[in-house]
Amino acid sequence: MVKNNIETHKFDAEIGKVLNLVINSLYTNKDIFIRELLSNASDACDKLRYELNINQELAKKLENHELKITISVDEKKKILTISDTGIGMSKDELINNLGTIAKSGTQNFIETLSDNEKKNNELIGQFGVGFYSSYMVADKVEVTSAKAGSSVAYIWTSEVKGEFTISESRDKIKGTKIQLHLKKDMQNFLDKFSIKNIVKTYSDHISFPIELLTNEKDVAVEIINSSQAIWSRAKTEVKKEEYNSFYKTIAHAVSDPWLTIHNKAEGVIEYTNLLYIPSERPFDLFHPDRKCQVKLYVKKVFITEDNVELIPGYLRFLRGVVDSQDLPLNISRETLQNNAIIDKIRSSIVKKIFAELAKKLKKSRESYEKFWNNFGAVLKESLCEYSVDKDKIFDLCLFKTSKSAGKYITLSEYIENMQKDQKAIYFLIGSDEASLAESPQIEAFLAKDIEVIFLTDGVDDFWLSTNPTYQEKELKSVTKSGQDIENIAADKKTEQENKQNESELKDLLELVKEALKEQVAEVRISKKLTTSPACLAATEGGMDIRMERMLIEQGQLKESSKKIFELNAKHKIIQNMNNLAKTQKEEAIEYAKILFDQACIIEGEAIKDPLQLAKRIGKLLEAKIAA
Repeated sequence: MVKNNIETHKFDAEIGKVLNLVINSLYTNKDIFIRELLSNASDACDKLRYELNINQELAKKLENHELKITISVDEKKKILTISDTGIGMSKDELINNLGTIAKSGTQNFIETLSDNEKKNNELIGQFGVGFYSSYMVADKVEVTSAKAGSSVAYIWTSEVKGEFTISESRDKIKGTKIQLHLKKDMQNFLDKFSIKNIVKTYSDHISFPIELLTNEKDVAVEIINSSQAIWSRAKTEVKKEEYNSFYKTIAHAVSDPWLTIHNKAEGVIEYTNLLYIPSERPFDLFHPDRKCQVKLYVKKVFITEDNVELIPGYLRFLRGVVDSQDLPLNISRETLQNNAIIDKIRSSIVKKIFAELAKKLKKSRESYEKFWNNFGAVLKESLCEYSVDKDKIFDLCLFKTSKSAGKYITLSEYIENMQKDQKAIYFLIGSDEASLAESPQIEAFLAKDIEVIFLTDGVDDFWLSTNPTYQEKELKSVTKSGQDIENIAADKKTEQENKQNESELKDLLELVKEALKEQVAEVRISKKLTTSPACLAATEGGMDIRMERMLIEQGQLKESSKKIFELNAKHKIIQNMNNLAKTQKEEAIEYAKILFDQACIIEGEAIKDPLQLAKRIGKLLEAKIAA
């Protein structure tokens, strides 16, 4: 709607939900709105600085243009103003950037927001809704902005209420000016000492000068930040509090980082990195649209944090900056994709991160386990790559096992506990540790005191498909290990019993195999069952059962392969079936089919005919009750 050259627009429906939550949720620390607006202003200046380096026409037009941020207060009108001389926004950008948010991010924000103040403060910036934190303290916000190089500025205004207006501004400004009409109970943010303290706490590192207009008549200006890139300073000059403050700003976090890595690489390539590992898992760690959040600078000029493989996906939890001295300032984002210097920086950073994690694991196991709980599943994604040194990655991995009582162990610790004749590292994949601990697949392993690693992360299916080894020992699924388990801690008595069982159950095995020939590859006496009557096993050269099922669900395999059906010769059910098969073969076959379906259910496999299973169980119950 247009009236008197003022356009009125409705907020995107999702924006309305965000604003309502931001305004009405309880926040103990409302200072963050200044942090967010200054961070946005800094980004705007960074973007313009980049454009001036690659766009000669714009550079000529804006010759001697000063990049800065200004904070001013109007105590009479109760207005706090934060302005910058950065890239600015056009009319369309004002509408699109301030009137809508990508729905997926907004919906995640809404779903994640809670009454936990600490958590909510952290979420404000993570979801790209930092600008809207203004409405925690203001009941009206005016944004005046002109796109760099344009002489026309526009005003975006909203008092929330479901709508905003756009009109052309009479002011000739460069960049963006945000005016916050403060609520009555928020006018403490007009106090200049409070503003100085907030800037010093959250934004002292910003590499553009932040001015505080202290006397509008005399235009007296005070620079209230150090205006020096923190990563360019020597480590000995930076206090822990400064590192933490910078992290909280770029990561939009409340808690301190788990690890800070600040170093300067010199030699073939020269770069500085200041990287952080968060102490808490980001909400969108596994979101398919998640992007790298390490900013690339060239000689302190911000270049990008998108569409460049500066950090591999399996380290996407990193926050921070990398500043290169070797890349040209006018390099395009497209050229960065296949740049040899970027490749070398990435390789160097990966080695540095792995080295720091190894130190942490050795020196502070308890702290490292907290990191692993947050990011272990992501780090294991690196095992899917064929080019990496997997032993070095495995050295960083922690696992829970059948013998670890819920605690973590390393693979080297697993090997120390291996049986004398054990040649492989055994694992079992499942949805949770409790069900894996009760799985029939590990009964013989428990009986022989052989440790089994429990794997419950979705990524485990993928890296295990690359047939990994560690210290020349194969990682082997227990679902494929029926033949070699008898060679571990073997004894002659057990061997004789197995031979006797195979002889006694020979006819039953043939009967069951014939009855299930369309569903099984083989029927055999189990070497790994001790208390369960039956189970499924993958063929020796076949795929792990869960991995195969996952590929079927993703449409990469058409159907499930035939499994081995193993019977526990010592179980009473099997012994009774063997006796029954001698006189009532059909009844024995019915019991075998029930056991087969039961084994499928335990392994999460689809049952061919659930109705027939129900009928068989009903018939069995009917006979039992009648007896």
